[in-house]
This record gives sequence, structure tokens and C-alpha cells, in this order.
Amino acid sequence: MNTVIDPNQRLERNADKTRRLILEAAFQEIYRHGYQGMRLDVVLSATGLTKGALYHHFPNKQALGYAVVDEVIRDMVQHIWTLPLAASDAPLDSIVQFIGHMGEILGADIVTYGCPVNNLAQEMSPIDEGFRVRLDQVYQEWRSGIQQALERAQRSGDLRGGLDCGHLATFVLASISGCIGAAKNAQSLEQLHNCGAMLVDYLQSLRIA
Repeated sequence: MNTVIDPNQRLERNADKTRRLILEAAFQEIYRHGYQGMRLDVVLSATGLTKGALYHHFPNKQALGYAVVDEVIRDMVQHIWTLPLAASDAPLDSIVQFIGHMGEILGADIVTYGCPVNNLAQEMSPIDEGFRVRLDQVYQEWRSGIQQALERAQRSGDLRGGLDCGHLATFVLASISGCIGAAKNAQSLEQLHNCGAMLVDYLQSLRIA
């Protein structure tokens, strides 16, 4: 039996693929050189697309940068952090496991280039409100995912009662960002491991004996 494919559906799929290709190339440029250092000609060279194809999806560089935050960086945080924590039957163990193995999980680029969320926040939040709002949303979702995981660990009796899980989640998130930032500046995977180990020790001290 032959399947008839609607030409409009094919075009829509191709357009989605092209958009994603541009976003991924733009993310790599931003991650390595910052938003202000991103060159659209380099993005086009990486994709093999024309300027017309790029501007069909993104009217200007700012729109492309915003979309990278909304559609690439936010998705990364969700898939690395939020979704696995939400699905975990042992959320405190999952947090500890991630922090203790950040280098292996995130790969060598995390020491070379740092955290893409923090990089952009440091670069753009003071000078572009659109970036600040979008990045704040990413941080809020990230922090909320950690908070909900900690609250579940508290309800299951794995984490001490009386702790403010919202405050603890903020501290954990800030500590992770700080560990990655310090390791990036030192270009040292060992420093990332050592910093993460101290945060793990602290979280382990909060368990119910």
C-alpha cells in the first residue's frame, strides 16, 4: 500500500529541520564566543544555508539569540536536570549523583567553556532585558525542579524536616554555577570535581541518619 505524503507536511518538516539546524549552529557560536561575538556568517557557514533561509526563520540576530535561549538552552536544562529529577524515585540520590559526576555527565566543554546559562546571564542580562527575562525563566524552572525534588526527598524521609527546600534549591543551583565558573576560569576538571565533592558532602549531611 502506497502512502501519500502531503507536500505541505513535507515542507513543514523541512522548515522545522532548517530552523533547528540554525539554532544548533547559533548555540555553538554563542557558547564559544558569547552572543556579542556570534557572527551570522559563521552560523551560515556551519549550516550551509543562505542568508535568505536564516532570515526566513529569524528576522535579526537578537531574535535568533532569544530563540537559542528559549528552544536550545531551556531544553538542555530540562533534559539534563528537570525531567530526570521529576522521574527519579530517589531524588536526593539523583541530585548527589549528578553533582558528584558533573564532569563526566556534561563533558569536557563544561570546563573549557563553562555553563551556557551562566555565561549568557553574565554577558547579556545587564544590557538586554529580553535576555534577562528569558534566562531568569530558565533559572526559575531549574531551581523549581531542584526544589520539588528536595521536597519529595523530605516527604519520603530521606531529607531532614525543617529545611526550607526553596532556599536550599537556590543554594544548590548557585553552588553548581559557582563550581562550574571557577573550574572554567582555572580550566581544571579537578577543581570541578573537588568543588562538587564538597557540595555533595554538605547535602549528605542533611540526610536523616
